[in-house]
Amino acid sequence: MRQYKWGALGAAIFAALSPLTIMAQSPAVDAPVAQKAFERRAAELVDLFAGEIAYDDYFDPYFQAAVPEPQFDTFRASLIAQYGKPLAIDRTSATGDRSGTVMLRLERGIATVLLDVGAAADARVTGLRVTGVAVAGDSFDMIGAEMAALAGQTGFLVAELDGATIRSIASANANRQFAIGSTIKLYILDELAAQVAAGKRRWSDVVPLSHFSFSSAATANWSADTPVTLQTLANWMISVSDNGATDTLVHLIGREPIEARMRAAGHSDPSRNIPLLTTVEAFALKGNNFIDLRQRFVRGNDAAQRRLIEGNRQRLTLANVDGVSFTKGPRFIDSLEWFASPNDIGRLMVDLRARQSKPLLAAMAINNGVGPVAAADWTYLGYKGGSENGVLSMSLLGQRKADGKWFVVTASWNNPDANVEPDKLVGLVSRLLALAAK
Repeated sequence: MRQYKWGALGAAIFAALSPLTIMAQSPAVDAPVAQKAFERRAAELVDLFAGEIAYDDYFDPYFQAAVPEPQFDTFRASLIAQYGKPLAIDRTSATGDRSGTVMLRLERGIATVLLDVGAAADARVTGLRVTGVAVAGDSFDMIGAEMAALAGQTGFLVAELDGATIRSIASANANRQFAIGSTIKLYILDELAAQVAAGKRRWSDVVPLSHFSFSSAATANWSADTPVTLQTLANWMISVSDNGATDTLVHLIGREPIEARMRAAGHSDPSRNIPLLTTVEAFALKGNNFIDLRQRFVRGNDAAQRRLIEGNRQRLTLANVDGVSFTKGPRFIDSLEWFASPNDIGRLMVDLRARQSKPLLAAMAINNGVGPVAAADWTYLGYKGGSENGVLSMSLLGQRKADGKWFVVTASWNNPDANVEPDKLVGLVSRLLALAAK
């Protein structure tokens, strides 16, 4: 990693991005009664988002436990800030006895809302998901202007992929290096698939879960050496951004081979990611337990940084991660991170698609990042996101239904001074994807 000026960072590193969603299972109920309940709750969405219906009256206890009122209020305020006040329900479409899709008209767009209503007598809502917002008269220029107005630094690329050719359709700051968080894991996936293609490994190989990390959605509290397949590790690493699975793969397939794959995939400034830090190494160095090592690491060249990491292998472990350090704002996102430009991500997507690996593409498609409505115009949609305090990255690889053409849509938002707002970037990227589908 090349030396760069110090910035700041925060806690929830490597989180996978997805729209607000809470679902619950409820007992069966007579269809006519359930449909009336769905229609009633759908009609109340305007008042709900306008703040004129009490949270407790609209959502059932399961939803309230999963999404506390302050969290929902933040989401609601963000939606209104970006798209304006709710005006009307354009239409509803039931997809089951107690569920369906609602088109909610806002001042500057139409939101697609997936709604589930419980079977209890009060018919309170058990699931609500905003999967995208269509903006009338939308354009790449309009989205670019909104993205540029966000606090901090932003960049994006929308491009058609024709073999190894990348045809840019719209972009901003596409050559700028951004902190990308977990999006770096696509390079790990790329090298794993390359080793499988070379016959060095098989997706079905069973290996021990050998390394543990902070903020691991799938492997938290698992026993050491639990046997798992390489495909399982890849699925966890990409779909839920599991850090234990990631670090196990890095140690298995090798730090330097991943770095070489990054170069081969066309990264324009690979020194930013050399040596390639494991997730636990990054967490440890960002925390307050390793101030001395952090200063030496940031100031060192690639070789010195590699010696520091190797020489402190026994110290840079989960047991020594200072989790308290990650509870506030951004920490060192310009010096202790993983970096790529939007154009680097475009070249990486070319490399990933060229592998023609079904397990690779399947891993990327488990969580498409934007929901089913935004994905409806795509035969295939793969995704990887990355986030931490001050960092947000979303990257999609899609095959358009209309003509079978392939596209990359990628965007990054960095702010070393304050946390960023995921809902805003999700909305902007969903709009970029919708325009690319036309």
